Amino acid sequence: MRYLFFVLLLSSCGRYGEFTLPPADASPALDLSWHVSEVPMISRGAMLDVLNPSVVRWRGEYLNLYSTFDGKSWDTALATSKDGQSWQEAGKVLSAEGGYIAANGGVAAAGQELLYAYQTGPKGKTVIHLARSFDGRKWTRQVGPIVGLGPRKSWDEISLGDPYLIAAGGELYLFYLGEDRARRQRLGLAKSKDGTIWTKHRGPLLELGGAGDFDENGLGEPAVFSNNGVWHMLYTGRDRKEKRALGYAVSKDGRQWQKLKEPVLRGEQPWNAAVVCDPTVLAEDGKLRIWFGGGDKPSPDERLNGQIGYAELTKRD
Repeated sequence: MRYLFFVLLLSSCGRYGEFTLPPADASPALDLSWHVSEVPMISRGAMLDVLNPSVVRWRGEYLNLYSTFDGKSWDTALATSKDGQSWQEAGKVLSAEGGYIAANGGVAAAGQELLYAYQTGPKGKTVIHLARSFDGRKWTRQVGPIVGLGPRKSWDEISLGDPYLIAAGGELYLFYLGEDRARRQRLGLAKSKDGTIWTKHRGPLLELGGAGDFDENGLGEPAVFSNNGVWHMLYTGRDRKEKRALGYAVSKDGRQWQKLKEPVLRGEQPWNAAVVCDPTVLAEDGKLRIWFGGGDKPSPDERLNGQIGYAELTKRD
């Protein structure tokens, strides 16, 4: 029995293949004019950081699974809302349970349940796990990682994180950060029919920027959506001083991406002056609604004074 368990576990983490995303939605084109709230939607309160929002509309309300850092561990908390702007905090739903992290995830609706892919493990060597829920309040953790570390000398050999889930064409797609032995952070892709068995695409989707670029020191926290027959990605870029801003890339197949050289959103308020990161996207009412993390201290991971903000992108008529 133990042998069978490990065979199944390895099969869920070690599958590779070549694939693309299904055709993108043919909705009206985006106008890249940002409308950004000046104040946070969720403040950090007694926490050192609240970051990594992941928002889904579920049974008449908005659920936001976001990450909290108390100085020792990252946990996943829940907030609920009727309009996506006024949030009521509902407490922790996943705890690191004495470890470093059970947070920094992405949520998606799949049939009659919610799936939440999240990052867990010791600091610097995390993998991606999955939890399931029917109401967004009570979550059942799936045994074992759904996406594990790559083989020796691969682009995602050392650590995985920042999972972002989407459902498209009857399958689930997971965008994530991978880190190699040189600690280069890039973005990859995996897919699954059921959320249990996943197939990784070989190789990263996006490479680091060049010297002096806003994303020369790392890529992370992808948020992917379709519009006007094209797949779009917002992602976090880290510069050499660890300041962060949101980058933007487009793709026709979800595999080959072209990114803009300059970021599309930097922080303009005191609370997010050093960091804008962690986007999550919903398309509603002729616009894109975007929740994101921000902070006033540059850092690669935590102690940013992180809080959660809100922005919108409108669509052309």
